[in-house]
Amino acid sequence: MTESCEVAIVGSGFAGSLLARVLAILGYDVVLLERGAHPRFAIGESTTPLANLSLERLGVRYGLPDCYRLAAHGRWLSHYPELRRGLKRGFTYYRHHPGERHDAASLAAERLLVAASPEDALADTHWLRADVDHHFVREAVAAGVDYRDRLDLARAVEHPDGIRLSGTRDGAPLELDAGFVIDASGPDGFLARQFGIPSALDTTITRSSLVFGHFEGVRLMRDVVPGMPGGPYPDDWAAVHHVIDEGWMYSLRFDDGVTSAGFLVTPRGLATLSNAQRADATSTWNALLARYPVVASAFAGAAPVRPVASVPQVQHRLARAAGSRWALMPHAFAFVDPLFSTGIAWGLRAVERLALAFEEAAGDERVPVAAALHRYDAMLAAEADQADRLVAGSYEAMAHFDLFAAHAMLYFAAVSFAEVRQRVAPGEGAAWSGFLGVGDPVFEVAFGEALTRLRAITDGRGAVGSAEARAAFEAWVARTIAPRNIAGLADRSRENRYPVDLETLVERHALLGLTREQLRAALPALRGMAPEPPLGGAVAGGGSGRGDDRERRFPPRRATRSGRGPARR
Repeated sequence: MTESCEVAIVGSGFAGSLLARVLAILGYDVVLLERGAHPRFAIGESTTPLANLSLERLGVRYGLPDCYRLAAHGRWLSHYPELRRGLKRGFTYYRHHPGERHDAASLAAERLLVAASPEDALADTHWLRADVDHHFVREAVAAGVDYRDRLDLARAVEHPDGIRLSGTRDGAPLELDAGFVIDASGPDGFLARQFGIPSALDTTITRSSLVFGHFEGVRLMRDVVPGMPGGPYPDDWAAVHHVIDEGWMYSLRFDDGVTSAGFLVTPRGLATLSNAQRADATSTWNALLARYPVVASAFAGAAPVRPVASVPQVQHRLARAAGSRWALMPHAFAFVDPLFSTGIAWGLRAVERLALAFEEAAGDERVPVAAALHRYDAMLAAEADQADRLVAGSYEAMAHFDLFAAHAMLYFAAVSFAEVRQRVAPGEGAAWSGFLGVGDPVFEVAFGEALTRLRAITDGRGAVGSAEARAAFEAWVARTIAPRNIAGLADRSRENRYPVDLETLVERHALLGLTREQLRAALPALRGMAPEPPLGGAVAGGGSGRGDDRERRFPPRRATRSGRGPARR
């Protein structure tokens, strides 16, 4: 017997599970399909203030207290201490050179610290994805989502009323008619294969491979290189980036002592390794560590929690993100590189957008209207292009740390401006605001222009350029971000150490279109001093004022032969 549902979501990572839960709360009959089983290992672990803003908005709008409480390290510890996580106070960058054993002075000379929060309680987090994803699955089930794991999907056939999914579960055949299908399964996902969605990877500039793992016993950088000048937060409690000739390395420390780490290596960097060093993931890992004594010292006594693994190319990109009866979550549509921790934030923004699209679904079919899906598709394409330009510019800028630090100011100016504007003027429009400056007249073109300028300096071959050219680039960045620079960035007097600076923010109130008094009134929200908002759900039965309108658009689910929502056959 063919079962039916209104929405099927393929993939039960955090984005798929959270969207499934929201749609169930909105009254949709949702089936969540998973090839494996939880808890399971996953990477993509570092959040940002924009990610946490999305979590907070989802929590308030749909009555999800856990989302609001998981959006800051202090609230997380108070309410969900059993879910493993790491404290992330900001972004830390060091430049390393092959064979050099840095002392405190030499390492500090090529070091960048950008704070994302003023204190631990308000900080971002690294997600131990096995715990967090499993949590969101459990909460989805509690909200009424029909969760099926260990499912091998084989076919998807689109028809006028939806999409028929076929597969097996524990050897038994399964057929499911869904009015709408959302693919949250990741790269080379199910719908991409079934519908033959063309690749658009040739439009993506960035290329890098990944060697990664989880480790116990990684030393703190403050112990490896003692005596470094203080900064706006402890260097290690951040997303730590080790910039190297071959690319860069991330190091994300969880509170329980485990560290997630990985090398992102460019094709040019990979070519410097011998065949033996590229033979397997462990060989590549060891070869890269051996070149950089400071990083090697940090990992000298570390033991892998699981075998080191590799991804030959992390980039992927499809030509479409949505159709009349389907949509792809961002990671199924495109991925560039984890350099600026954009993955979780982009995924949560997509959850918000699709949830709003289903809220406004019209007609008996209760699927998002064509205009909303077209908007979603166009936004993801523009944002994938923008992320690519940003990361491609950063890889060019790695030729010299002055260039890299200056180029990073573009990213931090864009996201800090977006974060503050969303906090001081919250509204439904935040979900559809462009990610990474898309749609902003300052940043829309800045990342592309920066890439062009950097290529002229480096010759596209990693040349460091002249001191005059580097200084000119820094000056251009400072001028470019000035209309949005509410955080005091690109200031040489700060010696590449940027705290959360509320005094500068107040002084630059006009950049946000606010008076000084209006911005001062908003400071409690920025300092985390505002009381926890009502979490009954502005849409999901918590004082929305929609009344009869909500009952019309989200009627109670009807029983079917399977007991799981309205039958279509």
